[in-house]
Amino acid sequence: MQYTQPSNRGGPISSETRINDRIRVPEVRLVGPNGEQVGIVRIEDALRLAQEADLDLVEVAPQARPPVCKLMDYGKFKYESAQKARESRRNQQQTVIKEQKLRPKIDPHDYETKKGHVSRFLGQGHKVKVTIMFRGREQSRPELGFRLLQRLADDVSELGFIEATPKQDGRNMIMVLAPHKTNKTKPKANA
Repeated sequence: MQYTQPSNRGGPISSETRINDRIRVPEVRLVGPNGEQVGIVRIEDALRLAQEADLDLVEVAPQARPPVCKLMDYGKFKYESAQKARESRRNQQQTVIKEQKLRPKIDPHDYETKKGHVSRFLGQGHKVKVTIMFRGREQSRPELGFRLLQRLADDVSELGFIEATPKQDGRNMIMVLAPHKTNKTKPKANA
């Protein structure tokens, strides 16, 4: 006697909503076009009611026993759900992280320029990753970088706050500044 593996009958399960003749169950719990409960009816009767009302029979809860179906205009339903999905994508916030690199022994004018960049980024509602790069013997004095980051955070405190405290990462020290919530609504003019 030879053993054969059972075939994968039916194929993959479709996530597509079943409508009208694709619903293959003997009876369904029917919901009317205005949301009223009709009750449990035979599939033939549900399809006939849908046809008489010039609507589609749409399976809204296939996992229920019996499955829940609603009388509705399927084209309109698909359009409205696509609109809702598009609207939710539009409302998602895109987080942008800008980066500014400094050295521990930075010139005062260079510091002011970099501080201006950080202020502009925070004013536009972006997060800023500030990196202090250490070279050679500077690595033995991490407190210089820590003090510089604290000074920068204090200088831009009206625009943002420290989201991630300064951390030593190999030859670099990294700190993340995030804008205050009020900055996102009104971008700073000509910054």
